[in-house]
Amino acid sequence: MITESALIAIGGLVAVVALLFLLITRFKWHVFVALLVPIVLFALIPGINRQTFIDAFEQGFGRTIQGIAVVIVLGSILAEALKHTGGIERITISMIRWVGEARMPLALTLSGFVIGLAIFSDVGYLILNPLVHSAAINSGLNMSVMATGLVGAMQLTHAMVPPTPGPLAAVALVGADIGQIILYGGLVTLVASLAGWGYAQIVGPHIESPPSREFVGQSFVDQGRESELPSTWRAYAPILIPLALIAGQSVAAFALPEEHLVNAAMLYLGWPVVALGIGILLAYRNTHADQSKVRSSEWIEEALRASAMIIMVTGLGGALSQILRETPAVDFIAQAVVSTGLPAIFLPFVLGVAGNMITGSTTVGVITAASVAAPMMGTLGLSPEATMLAGAAGSMIIKYVNSSYFWVCASLSRMSLKAALVSFGGVTLVNGLTAMVMVYLLWSVGAI
Repeated sequence: MITESALIAIGGLVAVVALLFLLITRFKWHVFVALLVPIVLFALIPGINRQTFIDAFEQGFGRTIQGIAVVIVLGSILAEALKHTGGIERITISMIRWVGEARMPLALTLSGFVIGLAIFSDVGYLILNPLVHSAAINSGLNMSVMATGLVGAMQLTHAMVPPTPGPLAAVALVGADIGQIILYGGLVTLVASLAGWGYAQIVGPHIESPPSREFVGQSFVDQGRESELPSTWRAYAPILIPLALIAGQSVAAFALPEEHLVNAAMLYLGWPVVALGIGILLAYRNTHADQSKVRSSEWIEEALRASAMIIMVTGLGGALSQILRETPAVDFIAQAVVSTGLPAIFLPFVLGVAGNMITGSTTVGVITAASVAAPMMGTLGLSPEATMLAGAAGSMIIKYVNSSYFWVCASLSRMSLKAALVSFGGVTLVNGLTAMVMVYLLWSVGAI
């Protein structure tokens, strides 16, 4: 044990979290350094066995990233490929045609649901912003009606469904089945996305948020270059095939005997390293000849830069989780939660809310929730899947002025601060609460 004193352990945990939030919000430190410093200072508290602390730190850090680092890198490479090949616009155009131009806000919401599965939300909105303004002008709707559902849906799947980095990190921290997370997370986020679209239809018409003509002519469609985009199948395939393979592995393991040929095949094909590798190959088929140099160097380097931070923060989350396991704080906090009579599943949800609202980062929110809640799952009677999804639902609530995603969407939408707070802050509140209701229902019936 790092310490036998529950008081010292809980005091250390509170100090770590408080200092983390202070360094991020007040001093604007990078999240990696802001998390590393408080954890390292934890060892200086009187009564801490420092050798045990060091062993727990190294074990937790290494064990967490050993199975997830390559997957996070592959997911980032896939996102880069989709960003540069026009797949994002093709997905949106196809969704508009399937749903109908008369229901453009719904089409954009469903597009955001798909796009958020593979690409960072702010990048997705940056790519689609010209199309959203053009659609709003052509349909006579304002930006609050047109963009709000899209903004919420992209953040939902980005927060809750792999292979985006935050959910992947949380899956590793709690030891969840990634296939089950994709299946149940997909269901939860689809329902929550539709709730966000409904919110936009009710509130949006009352928000002053006219579209801007400055963005018209920037999209492939406005420029008459739609023929340069990949086909619909080739745009969806890099996202949907890896997800189907990973989820299929979990389904096969549940439904078939271990020695069954299909189960043996899916064990390999559904391994996230193989599944995402297939997705990358499919995405690279959509590149043009003049992109060959870019795809072989710049895309990979950018993906490595983006994924390095997530991997390191995930490792630190794993270190903190292992440190907590070596103290009495875990059982003390878990028993305190149980004694309140509240459903245990709300603990990771509240942790996710706190992490996101204080730091402004959904990724930090879901990692914080998973790191702190993981050691308590046994005492609380929570499965890894329930813990991860509840924390991720909390990490959606609420996007406001301390969130970079909020400012990207608000500035590109040309909304006032008040309009953006009601539209984007409101939809992420609705999204997160709806997602948590769905997670609670799935947990209540024993599905997760």
